[in-house]
Amino acid sequence: MKTKRPQARQSKQGFTLKKVVGAMALMLGFVIGLFYVCYVYFKDVEVQRAENRIVLYQSTLVEALERYQHLPFILAQDPLLRRGLNGFEIDVVNSRLEDFAFRSRLDAIYLMNTEGLTIAASNYASEQTFLGQNYNFRPYFQDAMDERRGEFFAIGATTSQPGYFIAEAVRDENGNPVGVLALKLDLTPLTEAWRAGGEAVFVANSDGVIVLSSDNSWRYQTLGALTDVRRNAIAAERQFGSEPLAPLDWVNRDNGIVDIDGTAFLHVVTAIPRLGWTLHFLADESRVRERALLVVVFVTIVAFVLLALVGYLRSRRLKVALLASQLARRNLVTVNTKLEEEIAERRATEARLERARSELARAGKLAALGQLAASVTHELGQPISAMRNYLTASEFESDAGAARLAKRLTGIVSRMENITKQLRFFAGPGKENVEEFDLRRVLDGALELVRHDLKHQGIEFEFSKPHKPVVIMGNRQQLEQVLVNLIRNAVSAMETSDVRKLVVEVSKSETTATLKVLDTGIGLGGRSIETLQEPFHTTKPSGEGMGLGLAISTAIVNEHKGTLSVVDFSGVESGTRVGVEFIVELPLAHEREDS
Repeated sequence: MKTKRPQARQSKQGFTLKKVVGAMALMLGFVIGLFYVCYVYFKDVEVQRAENRIVLYQSTLVEALERYQHLPFILAQDPLLRRGLNGFEIDVVNSRLEDFAFRSRLDAIYLMNTEGLTIAASNYASEQTFLGQNYNFRPYFQDAMDERRGEFFAIGATTSQPGYFIAEAVRDENGNPVGVLALKLDLTPLTEAWRAGGEAVFVANSDGVIVLSSDNSWRYQTLGALTDVRRNAIAAERQFGSEPLAPLDWVNRDNGIVDIDGTAFLHVVTAIPRLGWTLHFLADESRVRERALLVVVFVTIVAFVLLALVGYLRSRRLKVALLASQLARRNLVTVNTKLEEEIAERRATEARLERARSELARAGKLAALGQLAASVTHELGQPISAMRNYLTASEFESDAGAARLAKRLTGIVSRMENITKQLRFFAGPGKENVEEFDLRRVLDGALELVRHDLKHQGIEFEFSKPHKPVVIMGNRQQLEQVLVNLIRNAVSAMETSDVRKLVVEVSKSETTATLKVLDTGIGLGGRSIETLQEPFHTTKPSGEGMGLGLAISTAIVNEHKGTLSVVDFSGVESGTRVGVEFIVELPLAHEREDS
């Protein structure tokens, strides 16, 4: 039974995963299906709207083209035009044509002879007048001379402005053509009205060239490639001037959608019987997708709201069932929290106890050291004094061997005396007088004590101090002992160094006096300042030191409310800086003016 439980659990998890994947696939299929249905519906609605709009645009365009169809025939019956073609009353004819053009809001009305030469025009007074221009190359002139109604759309050969031209033959009394009367209609206001409506509309001629458009960038582009024959014919008629007639970036799909310059449009087209034109209406296809997507989003939100409501009701039932377990869990959390607090408090107590043990051990060591120092000082004081007296007397003897022995014993006695001086500090520290003094005097006093030793051992030394007093509160002799100890340690550290230099500096800030001792010795050898401050810890050979120098110095600095730190430059990429720098920081006494 135990071996089957994991398999049953895995089967249950796999079944749950399949249910989730199946539900997600079903929901995705529903969303895609809903979007497709909405898209088809809104596309049909948009196509119906486009068909209604194109009927309106068709009627306005046809009305604009047919509005002046009767006018050339009526004006061609005027006898004045026949007299003008015979060379009479040309000025009167110009004025008559100018008045007709103004009243009819036409671009121009002009009269041509049988050779196509313009002999009278409504724009006779304009800089771009048609007078003297020959238009026999225009199809509308040729159709009128052939006694047919001439109609043509082209860019003006004189004004370079597009227009719709209508021409009618002027006949004599026998009905023979003796000239042609033509008018030019500007259709620009119509396209401006289309543009103002914010809809995409354009008209293409029988060659597929766009002649009218709500988008100026589409004008004179083609819906398909023109053959060389048609290009040559259009060039001969000078229909579109110097326009390149480049193909429009146009892709016509099979589902009633076209792509123009990468934008999809619903496309509806209808014919304009006159001139063989076709009218195209474009509706932005993105509106259809946006509407379908909006419906899908709305339905999805409603579905999620319903699912959330069902989930909420189910969670309410689960919440009632889980109240008891949650209460038990809260109680357990409370117990765990208290237990954690007790554990943290116990750890903090153990840490404090460990620190107390360490401090107690150190205090015990120092206390034992104090007792030892007092005992040694008491026991060795008088014998050493007596020995010094005897040795002094023996130096007056003539025996050379006795003299050498006396000198050796004198050295031993001096070393023993130094040891007793150090031990006196532990026997009774802190009993000297405390006063204000200038830290620079400590530097001067220490220099007097060690100058001879430094010169004797060939050590280059540099002592620097500020010009103004550095006043501190304490015992001058003790601080001199600290500085002498640090200097002697530095001298010992430089015994094997190639470069032997000692720098001692006194400085101050707003609240602190600083004493620095920098040497070029061998460094600390990986030992920390805490290890070096331990009593009896020494790096010197046996018999050359007791390891009390830094311990005494640290105790003195601590009594003066200061700190003793060290920077070890050995083994560090620090340019020319090598060795060790000891730094003593002491609080300044009350500032006072020093003249």
